[in-house]
Amino acid sequence: MTPDSLFSLAGKTALVTGGATGIGRMAAHGLMAAGARVMIASRKGDACTATAAELNELGLPGCVEGFAGDVGSENGIAALVQELENRTDDLHILMNNAGRTWGKDLGAFPYGAWDKVLSVNVTGLFHLTQELLPKLRAAATPEDPARVVNVGSVMGEVAMGDGAFSYAASKSAVHHLTRILAKDLAKDSITVNALAPGPFVSNMTAFATADPDQRERVGQAVPLGRVGGPDDIAACLQFLCGRGGAYITGAVIPVSGGINVMTGPPIFEAALN
Repeated sequence: MTPDSLFSLAGKTALVTGGATGIGRMAAHGLMAAGARVMIASRKGDACTATAAELNELGLPGCVEGFAGDVGSENGIAALVQELENRTDDLHILMNNAGRTWGKDLGAFPYGAWDKVLSVNVTGLFHLTQELLPKLRAAATPEDPARVVNVGSVMGEVAMGDGAFSYAASKSAVHHLTRILAKDLAKDSITVNALAPGPFVSNMTAFATADPDQRERVGQAVPLGRVGGPDDIAACLQFLCGRGGAYITGAVIPVSGGINVMTGPPIFEAALN
């Protein structure tokens, strides 16, 4: 038993949706570093191609391929599945990372912001997973299951909408759907787990994390005192998709710096002092 044997993903093929930027890119980097062949897809195919080229220049054991793929519609998912069919017979790892958000104050939150968010974050995640089950089943064994990793959010765990009402609700749905799929797919030797990230630097959070000073202020509000970094995501993927995750399913891992255990104020302390 060596670190290489516990964390190596050599010979594994992975798909990461929304893999050109942010958490998806961090995950793709981590999977590639462990030796996997990683395919990244998003609506912006050019961005995926560019990201793949940048990652391949790092000289890591694995490799990355980038192409267009839209999980926001039934036709888009069908096209993505066909593209995957053209590229590989094997799929050991599926990371459902593609996501969409919408922010607006309560009282002005638009009706359309629900379908636009849930169609990607929940419907697209479920339908893509369902369509790829034959490939995942074919790659799975009891000793080395196929892996599905869904990206939820700490906002789906605690009551903190920050104006992103449909996003927070969708991520709570992702967590529950993760548990349901884990139960249904255990018999097929497919594990299903989720990450519940806190603040990370990404296009989705650029309004608050792109500027270094703002990013530091955001980090100060996190119990562990910082925003998440690339290694935090990469290491989680290497664990869940390597030997360490072979006996874990239905878990929602709070990669949130402790936001998941933040509670209300000490209501009795003020009265007693």
